[in-house]
Amino acid sequence: MLYSDLESYAGQQREVFIGTAGTVLERANAAGFRFYARQYYDGEGKQRESYLCGPVGDAQADARARDMRTRIAEIKDLVPSLRLLGREGFNLADSRTYVTLASLHNYGVFSAGGMLIGSHAYGVLINQLGVRSATYTTEDIDIARREALAFETLPEQSFLEMLRDSGIEFVAVPQLERKLPATSFKQRGKTRFHVDLLVPSSNEELPVLPVPELKAHATGLPYLKYLLEESQMAMLMAREGCCNVRVPLPERFAVHKLIVSQLRANRGAKSEKDVFQACVLLAAMADKHSGAIESALKRVPKPARKYLKPAIESGRSLLETAYPRAWDALTAT
Repeated sequence: MLYSDLESYAGQQREVFIGTAGTVLERANAAGFRFYARQYYDGEGKQRESYLCGPVGDAQADARARDMRTRIAEIKDLVPSLRLLGREGFNLADSRTYVTLASLHNYGVFSAGGMLIGSHAYGVLINQLGVRSATYTTEDIDIARREALAFETLPEQSFLEMLRDSGIEFVAVPQLERKLPATSFKQRGKTRFHVDLLVPSSNEELPVLPVPELKAHATGLPYLKYLLEESQMAMLMAREGCCNVRVPLPERFAVHKLIVSQLRANRGAKSEKDVFQACVLLAAMADKHSGAIESALKRVPKPARKYLKPAIESGRSLLETAYPRAWDALTAT
């Protein structure tokens, strides 16, 4: 019930706070002009203050300040529920991830068809399925799109500028082949926190392809089209708040993870993580959504089927005995 209430609230938000909700203060400049400002903490825990409206006493400014205080109060009322769900084993995104995705949400990237994939999408999906699983740690955010994003109004800002509006200073990561444009963006400084922009590849190569509507380029990934063919809006939770993001269907995500585990050049910890995440979702789907796994398997592209058999075998130890329904669904075809 608590999760459902938060999910409903997240679905109604058109704009979310970047960072904590904060508070509305009255300030005055050197000339004596009194105005309203919002004080809050950003994704790195630094206190920020931004101009809201003014002058104090103006009917429109006062009304806007009241509306902001109402929004802030609503979020503050939700924070104890988010904290409780976190203690109960639900996944909460870290602050940097939340403000980054909140910024993309506010620009309409997810409502236009952009999709969160990778481990953060996995966290959203297992929350939605009510699954308690081992926590994951990642400094990667993967954003993908299947086709041109359907913005109501094409944004003036580039993808990099959208990321920077999170308050985090992102910079483009140069490619090893210098003539190629960047497809990855990292936080400036000694950190590995970064965002990758991804699109489907027409083969098993990794081309760099333009994304004109975001004034950016993306890396093409094999079989990504399969993952992106069907999607849903779901709630991302953090200590600061919650917002809707677009994610793949869990059964597609699981099958794609199995395929990807076999595509990695140097199979190791990342491949093991792929298989583990796939098996968690498969176990949940077999119990909750009969037929979903079989349906996802039928839609796997023919060239990718050669990877499925060894990928499925890699999940045997996790599924065959503990989750026989999932194993049966996975090996039925």
